[in-house]
Amino acid sequence: MVKIPHTLKFETELDENNPVARRLLSLPYAEQVDMLEDMLKVLVAPKLADILAELNENNSYALLKVVE
Repeated sequence: MVKIPHTLKFETELDENNPVARRLLSLPYAEQVDMLEDMLKVLVAPKLADILAELNENNSYALLKVVE
């Protein structure tokens, strides 16, 4: 099977006046991105499973999957 990777981009808007947001912003940029991507994987990816299963049901030519 041939795989075509997607390049979806997410963006998080932070209120720099919020204490939690300020703590996140105090981290190095790479750590900020890692934390936010980990949160997406933990919180969003599992909720997509049912949606993807429905989209892929009876599909004979392509399957949409979440990959890390």
